[in-house]
Amino acid sequence: MLAALLYGKEDLRLEQVERPSPQAGEVVIRVAAATTCGTDLKVWRRGGHARMLKPPTPFGHEAAGQIVAIGQGVEGWSIGDRVVANNSAPCMTCFFCQKQEFSLCPHLTFNNGTFAEYLTIPAPIVNYNMLPIPDALPDALAAMTEPLACVLHGAARSNVKPGDRVVLFGDGAIGLMFAGALAAGQQAWQGDRQSVSVAQPQTEVFLFGGSNQRLQVAEQFGVARTFNYHDIDDIPALVRELTDGWGADVVVEATGVPSAWELAIACARPGATVNLFGGCPRDTSITVGTEQLHYSELTLKGVFHNTPHYVRAALHLLASHALPFELLISDHRPLKELEQTFCDMRDRKVIKVAMVP
Repeated sequence: MLAALLYGKEDLRLEQVERPSPQAGEVVIRVAAATTCGTDLKVWRRGGHARMLKPPTPFGHEAAGQIVAIGQGVEGWSIGDRVVANNSAPCMTCFFCQKQEFSLCPHLTFNNGTFAEYLTIPAPIVNYNMLPIPDALPDALAAMTEPLACVLHGAARSNVKPGDRVVLFGDGAIGLMFAGALAAGQQAWQGDRQSVSVAQPQTEVFLFGGSNQRLQVAEQFGVARTFNYHDIDDIPALVRELTDGWGADVVVEATGVPSAWELAIACARPGATVNLFGGCPRDTSITVGTEQLHYSELTLKGVFHNTPHYVRAALHLLASHALPFELLISDHRPLKELEQTFCDMRDRKVIKVAMVP
């Protein structure tokens, strides 16, 4: 079968490899659509990932497809079932899993290799994070379950309250997903945990990005206002102007640039929560003023990955068609165009692309 392997920095090769067969507890799917991701782009440019993979390695982690083979002991699934599988699963037994802090599990089973004709789903993911795709949901949208699950996990950890004014940095796919999730509010995607019985003030989301075209997409996700940071000399001053001189109640950084982490902190009001969501390059650091952190009682929060709850919430939200996630799919392309696709992502010509083996 044809599969993409990452060998190093911007060294991505399509090769013929042996078609997989499932071991006990595993399933094999025929990939129907594998979506590109900003994390994939960073891994391609950096040549690896601190937690998920080390080259040479199969590449890609968002996919939807059909089951074509089932390993011994797997129950409840049939050949031909349409499924989406998260790219990881927690062990469910360690210290962190017992506290339901699943994204911190040191034994996470990661799975890469979605840019291929076939993909093996490891047993822990089959058990905890493989879900049936609703009939009316296209494969390319279903494949976005994993990144949206990360976003919903991040949104839930951001301490957003009704009526809050939220500043969001980043107009990539993750930033735009955050825009929709935050503007819609938790009741749109976490209804099993929260019910809204009375009218509440709407959250205002102000998104800062570098592409006017992407900012127009953000507006369709319900943000209050968008700003191209290239046109602004002093972003913290503008944020204070938008927030009666205080600063944002919540700031979400979704770019993975250390200087943007510092900018996010500078835009926060006293008592704010700053969600440092974008993963920065390894061994980078930021400077935080101790006086501001202490006397302004800031909450700085790093949020990583997702949990089984938010994998299910993400698929439910995608299937509801409550938000226009289809706007994030810039194109559908054959697998042979994968390298060019990453060049286009690097040059910001596309948001996400559905690769079709």
